[in-house]
Amino acid sequence: MTEDITIGKKLKAKFPEAVIDGKTFRGELTINIHKDFIQKAAGFLYEDNETAFDYLSDLCGVDLSRLDGSNNFEVVYHLYSMKLNHRVRLKVKIPASNPSIDTVTNVWKTADWHEREAYDMFGIIFNGHPNLQRILTPEGFKGHPLRKDYPLKGRQPETLRGIYREGKQ
Repeated sequence: MTEDITIGKKLKAKFPEAVIDGKTFRGELTINIHKDFIQKAAGFLYEDNETAFDYLSDLCGVDLSRLDGSNNFEVVYHLYSMKLNHRVRLKVKIPASNPSIDTVTNVWKTADWHEREAYDMFGIIFNGHPNLQRILTPEGFKGHPLRKDYPLKGRQPETLRGIYREGKQ
């Protein structure tokens, strides 16, 4: 697709050290970005008239530890341009030993909820987030349930087990 080539080339030309690689699969462009450049790349893709990615439709975390044995997490950004009707996916690897990356809430307000969910489920820290706190698990919940190392029969404190048993979620 022509717009895929344009998006990838524009980003690579603007931030050559930021782009690791990119590929198109089944008509969808994915660009892998170095974590230190996520705010710059996001801001550029949002502001540039030829890309105009004005909507962050999803942001999610992925635990790659059992998929590729890398001991990394990945943050995946799904962007859409309402003006130009095209999409792109950005992927950023971060080490599980230091799962942190800069927030993109300053670019897309919708990142607020998505980043909080990734924090809650994976323990990924979004530096500069205005309100980084758990959003899906109850107060006092221990651990991050979508990590591959989270025990399948993980036990929570008795007060939380009582909440679940009594259906008071």
